[in-house]
Amino acid sequence: MALTSPDPVAAHVATLRDHLGAGLVHLERLPPRPARTAPLARPLPAAVAERLGELGLDALWSHQAEAIDHLRAGRSTVVATGTASGKSLCYQLPIAEAVVDPIKPGTALVLFPTKALAQDQLRSFGHLSMPGLVAATYDGDASPEQRTWARQHANVVLTNPEMLHHGLLPHHGRWATFLMRLRYVVIDELHVLRGVFGTHVAHLLRRLQRLCEHYGSSPTFVFSSATIGQPADLARSLCGQAVAQVTDDGSPHGERLVALVDPGRIEVGDGPPLSANRVTAGLVADLVHAGHRTLAFCRSRAGTEVVAAEVVRRHPDLTGRVRPYRGGYLAAERREIEAQLFSGVLGGVIATSALELGVDVGGLDAVVLNGFPGTIASMWQQAGRAGREGQASVAILVAGDDQLDHYFLNHPDEVFSRPPEPAVVNPANPYVLDPHLACAAYEQPLHHHDERWWSSDLDDGVRRLVVDDQLKLRPRYDGLRAVWAARGHPASGMGLRSGSSGEVRIAFADGTLIGTVDRSRACELVHPGAIYLHQGRPHRVVRLDLVDGAAIVEPADGREYTLARSDVALRITGTDAERPCGRFTVGLGTVEVTSRVTGYQRREVLTGEILGTEELDLPPSHLVTRGVWWSVPDRVLADAAIAPKDVPGTLHAAEHTAIGILPLFTICDRWDVGGVSTPWLDELGTPAVVIYDGYPGGAGIAELGYRSAQEQLAATLELLERCRCTDGCPSCVQSPKCGSWNEPLDKAGARSLLRAAGFVPPTAP
Repeated sequence: MALTSPDPVAAHVATLRDHLGAGLVHLERLPPRPARTAPLARPLPAAVAERLGELGLDALWSHQAEAIDHLRAGRSTVVATGTASGKSLCYQLPIAEAVVDPIKPGTALVLFPTKALAQDQLRSFGHLSMPGLVAATYDGDASPEQRTWARQHANVVLTNPEMLHHGLLPHHGRWATFLMRLRYVVIDELHVLRGVFGTHVAHLLRRLQRLCEHYGSSPTFVFSSATIGQPADLARSLCGQAVAQVTDDGSPHGERLVALVDPGRIEVGDGPPLSANRVTAGLVADLVHAGHRTLAFCRSRAGTEVVAAEVVRRHPDLTGRVRPYRGGYLAAERREIEAQLFSGVLGGVIATSALELGVDVGGLDAVVLNGFPGTIASMWQQAGRAGREGQASVAILVAGDDQLDHYFLNHPDEVFSRPPEPAVVNPANPYVLDPHLACAAYEQPLHHHDERWWSSDLDDGVRRLVVDDQLKLRPRYDGLRAVWAARGHPASGMGLRSGSSGEVRIAFADGTLIGTVDRSRACELVHPGAIYLHQGRPHRVVRLDLVDGAAIVEPADGREYTLARSDVALRITGTDAERPCGRFTVGLGTVEVTSRVTGYQRREVLTGEILGTEELDLPPSHLVTRGVWWSVPDRVLADAAIAPKDVPGTLHAAEHTAIGILPLFTICDRWDVGGVSTPWLDELGTPAVVIYDGYPGGAGIAELGYRSAQEQLAATLELLERCRCTDGCPSCVQSPKCGSWNEPLDKAGARSLLRAAGFVPPTAP
């Protein structure tokens, strides 16, 4: 396409054709969009309106007015609009109105997934500078004195789910005045509240509402999100009540150019193919040299350091002008980098998704994505970092080796037309439900009235906790009450980022804690000899003690990584649904997975070369979760001309490719799920492929996989047919997390099987 924009960023993108040649597979121009404004249904209080005028905010964008009208009417609302669309103002103005209410002043609780975002929003409330609005953070970085001050004086408390769980709800009596006046509860960055973490937050919000009812309040919820699929459904699952949806974005944005780049198609003469890291480094250097402030996103902490080092190695004049930014840096270091980029001291930053979640660095002209970030929602969240001040901007996606990257290279139209994926939670998961019911009973004895919050799951959960001696039933005039019967308070030993109650502590020999891991995944991730990355730093595991729940580590030099090998057995313990899918039968239900780590490979970080193979003798681990499966009739294998000896490799290859393509249909990645392929599964009486949630009790992914099986398998076939390799590669059938080190794999067999099963690629006539 011809580029006619006079903007210098657009002119620079036009030169990509010369630099990348055939590697530039698509270039899309997204025209500028003007602002759309709208009035409120009724005027704001004079004090709030005057302050808005002083800030130069004379009109609200249409989605802001729509959201504020909903919230002022007491309707819980989700605002899912683009980056830099002013979502914060949607809840700041109703909160400001509530706290200055002369008759019944209200309070607000604002939840963020990270402490850094809470600090950013604290500054934003400070900039609003509304008389009478007193905002304070209440998190792990606050001193005891600061927490006491916040509890006694703040009417807007900014915190995170962990602090709500550990610090506020178990001690709700200290917060009685705040809770009885609670008018709004804000949940920011809704799109990260998926899977097990989102399921925990769903129960947190039920516990919070239960206590608010006790103190006489009924807060309105407001959810803020980057664009995701079906945001109201997710918000409704989280808070358990009806939620209005605001998605029609009225904010303006400048012209945006989006380029898709395939490193494998760039001509390099007789040299080896260019890696995505090298192409990303070259693009960042070119953009910075041309005077465009640039942000590059990498999918790992190690990747940020590698790309930043490559930029400086190839262009020494950029030393000090391009810096890496990732989790693990001190807060002061991150703020320094943001300030340098904003002020123009830095020309470029190489970052992980630490900069994806709403942190405004301002003034960026270009974003380079080193690999597809896993979902359309995340891609637009990252691309939206540039052009936030209305200027023209460019976003460049440099494809990696993963299946999704190459799917979108072959379907560039889907990058711009495909709706964002939905995120899911599973409040019925007993491994998450039961601990929260125990916490709720500690906070206030459970009663049948609490079915309002937990519906039919309440009785089953209480029964399990009574049998486990955590709760006791006490008769009262109005019915039985379930009371906490153990010592201490249950929240203290329970994390929110895992689906199991047991965790293994990762620590140095002197006891210094550096992290935790689910007990169910400990043998896989922290087996003896494993290289474990924490905050970008490598550690070698010297001892794993499953009895005490501890993995002892020491610093490693970072020259190698490890891949565990495991034997996996799976059985289906319950079938909830079945239906035909092509010539397969697709099913959904409960599965039990037994795995045992038997050894590991040591590999060189830069080249992937195998340095050695070590044997291990570890106990098996058991996982009860949710799974979706395809039952493969012998007739289909015969029609596909798959010999018996080739069945394992055929099913294994189909499993890997299908898992790689699954994020097209739900917000997840391959690390959230596991897979088993077998030439015979007793419960089905056929060969089968099973894809299961990687968390105890399930996270809702299997249900979406069941719903989208037809489309998923058609997309799987197309990816197998489109990939240019001969025998299989990371872009089609190989997986970086395969417990059998990608053996055996039969790409041709998988392709023939899906064809024989009646699936047709989406692009086929």
